[in-house]
Amino acid sequence: QVQLVESGGGSVQAGGSLRLSCAASGSIGSSIFLGWFRQAPGTKREWVASITSSDGRSLYTDSVKGRFTISKENARNTISLQMNFLKPEDTAMYYCAADRVPGALRIGAPTYWGQGTQVTVSS
Repeated sequence: QVQLVESGGGSVQAGGSLRLSCAASGSIGSSIFLGWFRQAPGTKREWVASITSSDGRSLYTDSVKGRFTISKENARNTISLQMNFLKPEDTAMYYCAADRVPGALRIGAPTYWGQGTQVTVSS
C-alpha cells in the first residue's frame, strides 16, 4: 500500500558525493518512518539511516556517521540521503524503505521497499 521510488544513484570516484532521493506515496497514514538500506554483492542487506516524517529525528549506522546525512525534502514523505566522502566500501545497491512502527527500519524489518538504486565508488 506504500510505494517508494528512489533516484540519484550513479558512479563516482572515492571522496566524491552523491545525493539519493526517495518519494513515498500511497497509504502513508499519520506518520511514517523512512530510511535507507544497502546491499553489496555477496553481503547481507545493511541498514544505513532512517528518519521520521513527522519531526525529522534521524539515526545512522556507525560506518556512515559524519559522512551521510538523511533529511526531509520539501515534501512531507520525500527524503534525501546526502553521501559525502564516499569510499569504495560504500558501493552497493541502495534501497529506500518504510514502516509505520518505530524501530522497524533500524532492526532491519521494514514493511515497504523501493526498487533500489546503484551506487558505485571507484578507488
